[in-house]
Amino acid sequence: MVDHEISENIKRIRYNVEEAKAKYRKSDDTVRIMAVTKTVPYGRVNAAVNEGLTLLGENRVQEYLEKKDFYDPKAEVNFIGHLQSNKVKYIIDSVTMIHSVDSLKLAYEIDRYAVKAEKRMDVLIEVNIGREESKSGVFPDRLDELLCEVSELKNIRVKGLMSIPPIGRSEESFEKLQRLFNDLRSSCYKNADMDILSMGMSSDYVSAVRYGSNIVRIGSGIFGSRK
Repeated sequence: MVDHEISENIKRIRYNVEEAKAKYRKSDDTVRIMAVTKTVPYGRVNAAVNEGLTLLGENRVQEYLEKKDFYDPKAEVNFIGHLQSNKVKYIIDSVTMIHSVDSLKLAYEIDRYAVKAEKRMDVLIEVNIGREESKSGVFPDRLDELLCEVSELKNIRVKGLMSIPPIGRSEESFEKLQRLFNDLRSSCYKNADMDILSMGMSSDYVSAVRYGSNIVRIGSGIFGSRK
């Protein structure tokens, strides 16, 4: 079933991403558009999947568990919200990446349940680039230490970084995170393959593409304002 609003929104976002790539990036760079599904009914999510947006971002464990069996089989689900360590067991079997690792405690639980699930879980380290006390994420000056600790865990593979910038400070935050990401890529960590930089949402994804993001996480830009 085609949802014309979603279809037109996706066309516009794809156009904007390609324009930003043409202006700031190499022609063969890949930027994946993630459909963020918080509060979105599964039927509308599947309409986005039908348009080729097969990468989904889930924020809440309970909401995801209620919807996941109704998703189009082509969908690949990443968990992007704050994750409590006692909720890891509910999602470990069905998500392909966790974007919000910000502590060794959480990483230990992911590793423990990944062993039970007989899988190696891809994760991103969430960076609190603005050092905001109200937000989750590791502060930049603790990032190298956390990376060293997490990369020792055998059933986790660190794939890169994720961040949400402070309101009104997207561009400077993206630039800082890009520099940090590029510096870390030249370091050698066990069980790490630092090739993903996940930043940019509906209001600032074009700027994020400019500064090297290869996953942009878009909710309202695709589905409209949350009800």
